[in-house]
Amino acid sequence: MAFSDLPSEAPFASSYAQLPDEFFARVAPTPVATPSLLRLNEGLATELGFSPGELERPEGVEILAGNRRLGSADPIAMAYAGHQFGNWSPRLGDGRAIQIGEAVDREGVARGIQLKGAGPTPFSRQGDGRAAIGPVLREYVLSEAMFALGIPTTRALAMVTTGESVQRERPEAGAILTRVAAGYVRVGTFEYFAAGGLDDAVRTLADYVLERRYPEALAEANPYRGLLERVIDRQADLIARWMLVGFIHGVMNTDNMSIMGETIDYGPCAFLDEYDPGKVFSSIDRQGRYAYGQQPGIGLWNLTRFAETLLPLLAEEQEAAVEFAQDVLGGYGALFQRRYEDGLRQKLGLAESGDESRELASGLLQTMTEQRADFTLTFRRLSGLGLENSVEDEAVRSLFGEPAAVDGWLVDWRARLRAEGSEDAPRIAAMKSVNPLYIPRNHRVQQAIDGCADRGDLGPLDDLLAVTARPFEDAPADGPTDYSAPPEPHEVVRQTFCGT
Repeated sequence: MAFSDLPSEAPFASSYAQLPDEFFARVAPTPVATPSLLRLNEGLATELGFSPGELERPEGVEILAGNRRLGSADPIAMAYAGHQFGNWSPRLGDGRAIQIGEAVDREGVARGIQLKGAGPTPFSRQGDGRAAIGPVLREYVLSEAMFALGIPTTRALAMVTTGESVQRERPEAGAILTRVAAGYVRVGTFEYFAAGGLDDAVRTLADYVLERRYPEALAEANPYRGLLERVIDRQADLIARWMLVGFIHGVMNTDNMSIMGETIDYGPCAFLDEYDPGKVFSSIDRQGRYAYGQQPGIGLWNLTRFAETLLPLLAEEQEAAVEFAQDVLGGYGALFQRRYEDGLRQKLGLAESGDESRELASGLLQTMTEQRADFTLTFRRLSGLGLENSVEDEAVRSLFGEPAAVDGWLVDWRARLRAEGSEDAPRIAAMKSVNPLYIPRNHRVQQAIDGCADRGDLGPLDDLLAVTARPFEDAPADGPTDYSAPPEPHEVVRQTFCGT
């Protein structure tokens, strides 16, 4: 099939493809039989300078499926390594994702565009390079929900079905996700070169990231130290944000941690229903390495691997480089804790930080754990309570296995609010702005997948996308209000899967 250009108001480039050949493999997407557009993110398309109408036309769908090339795109699969569940894998790379180039959005920011499920690459490791419709739909829903929650993330531009089946445990409908990110450089990308002692390649990669994502550090005496400091800061902030909405990434390998500070690679990810720090959904995380409560510590473990790759750039003497890295890494815990505790304080409507605020937060979380209270609804319903006891208290109490278990905490919380001079109306509005009503609950995601894959019914998908796009709004009178509810016992999802 001939290549064609898609009309776009944005310049199109492939900056990563200008790096040395060892950074990637040039590989075109493998054409598919009969691509069909499943969903298009019209807002994101417009933000990138594309015409949604053009993308919806057959020629546009061909581009989203990898059958046609976008402008002067130079499609590539990136090379990287990684620690997977703590075990070293020296060669991974994009096994089923192909970056077709970059668009400069309307704010002048270059955004990488990648087709996930676009066919085999030199890094596929005997895989088929394809994706099934379930994982594609999951990533579309989850990444867009995270964006609406205000959490840095890759974005989903489109989903297309391929007209072909892929073999997993059973044949499943094939699909391709078009995703957008500030970039796709990972901790594992740095590890790939550092493990081979290729210091010049590490420097080239660091320079690329600095210019692309952290240009302010270029003015510093040692920009590579600035790079390490900024990546640590962004990762501490990102994981704190995950924790504050009950998000579990599920597979925090170093090859799944973005140097750009965005949530990337939505595989067996999930959101908490009842609060449980030890909760694991991922079917491949049999030891709980990436459990909800483990995520901050794993973040530090991954960052330590990143710092190790930069040691030759941090100082001329190894001892000085190690000392600097240890010092900066030593500050990660305080960075994370400050962001997390500040977020909890805001979720509780408290104006002042300090020991009393921390004790209130930890006390509530402990009671929620013991009583299996729903994480999202507990904070959301607290957002509707005034300084005086009222019938609304029952909405909170009913979430706890023994409703009386939270009564003492409510007394202490209200006493603290009064001591701060809190006023109901502004506090309630502020709490509702940080405590979502809607998250992509696991059973609703599964219902959307089942409806689409098994019956061709897109209704559950559309309802889920609609409510998670406005997570902080009260339920509309004419909307699907039950999308805020926890699952019934027969709806509980106990495991999620990566889809490879």
